[in-house]
Amino acid sequence: MEEEFRDRIATVNEAGKRVWVYPKKPKGKFTNRRKWLSYSLLLFLLTAPFIKINGDQLIEINIIERKFSLFGATFWPQDLYLFAIMLIIFIVFVILFTIIYGRLFCGWFCPQTIFMEFVFRQIEYWIDGDWTQQKALDKAPWNAQKWGKRILKHSIFWIISFIIANVFLAYIIGSTTLLKIITEPVQLHIGGLFSMGIFTTIFYFVFARLREQVCTTICPYGRLQGVLLDQNSMVVAYDYVRGEDRGKFRKGEDREAVKKGDCIDCAQCVHVCPTGIDIRNGTQLECVNCTACIDACDTMMDGVGLEKGLIRFVSENGIKNRTRFQWTRRVVSYTVLLAVLIGVWITMLVMREDFSTTILRQRGSTFQITQNNDISNIFEVDLTNKTKEHFEVKLISTDPRVQLELANKTLELPGEKHIRERFLARFPYSVIEKGTQKMDVIILGNGKEIDRVKIKLIGPSF
Repeated sequence: MEEEFRDRIATVNEAGKRVWVYPKKPKGKFTNRRKWLSYSLLLFLLTAPFIKINGDQLIEINIIERKFSLFGATFWPQDLYLFAIMLIIFIVFVILFTIIYGRLFCGWFCPQTIFMEFVFRQIEYWIDGDWTQQKALDKAPWNAQKWGKRILKHSIFWIISFIIANVFLAYIIGSTTLLKIITEPVQLHIGGLFSMGIFTTIFYFVFARLREQVCTTICPYGRLQGVLLDQNSMVVAYDYVRGEDRGKFRKGEDREAVKKGDCIDCAQCVHVCPTGIDIRNGTQLECVNCTACIDACDTMMDGVGLEKGLIRFVSENGIKNRTRFQWTRRVVSYTVLLAVLIGVWITMLVMREDFSTTILRQRGSTFQITQNNDISNIFEVDLTNKTKEHFEVKLISTDPRVQLELANKTLELPGEKHIRERFLARFPYSVIEKGTQKMDVIILGNGKEIDRVKIKLIGPSF
């Protein structure tokens, strides 16, 4: 098989110029399944920031307040290790998923693909027509009809991009804050409106111009396929054993007698491809496993009376040796690792404390001698309440000789808030030995112990 096509991506010609892709509108069972899945995911993506569980967003990544919500669970900077483990689990999952099913995530679950193929592309089909009509419109002179269609299409693109940008912002700053900004006078949020315009422009540019270039050249996940896929990976592939040699269909012809394969060289698989490749050339990094070529090929095979499945989900070994998917040692190893990581993460999530305390000596301070010849140390206490309960906080020492005095006599800690306060530890000389002494500080919340932290007292060493 010729391999020259691998020297460059399908959407760039030999001169290095962009080759615009006009994919034919796909039809078939896989396309219908993708529609149901895509519109379900779209509904989830657009509504998740506005769904509340126990007063918190379903999903929120509030970088400003350093608060993260995930399906009703709230995470704070102190829970960063849980996010780190979750990120590792996600990476292992992606690796395992790609080893087994190739780039299926890109074609079926990726937001870029979902918005492009089932929102923006559908609008384009509605306004400009199918692929041949789009080609003709691009080549046509600029008349009233072309101007009208271009203005209408790109205006709708811009409005949808603006909506996406607002939903994206709701994930970052919270839907409550976003709705407040929207309902308040514009002059109060000029900077925010400018930022929103930038995000809208970016989304518009991605879906109106970049399109498949995001999948073929920008997204790093596509590049991973070269090291993750093997001959047992299930991908959308052309059965060259059955399909070659290609030849046009002739009614009543015995294709086997004239040494023709089942591929009738209709190029329908190429016409429907959203990344502009020819799947018959073999597995390619640009393929997002969208299955549009499967539907197109099955339609043609059914039309000429040949068996479906010339293009299907299959591994290289499945084509060559007619074998089914096999659980290799690599797949089993990643599966076991993934199961262990998920178990560790769930255990840590269950054992996560609802209240976090950090006590550090005030920066730049040592100790002071009071008028009563006592020693005093100044500390800063950081309190994080991960629950929705309101706490009245008090600090007491496990050593009755050590008195702890807060800067504010009453320390209020609202639910899901973080506060920082200073306190003074005053104690007699007899408490310290050789200049230092360790002790515990008990944190009481509404009269009950909610945390205990060890601190180090310092004083004169003589």
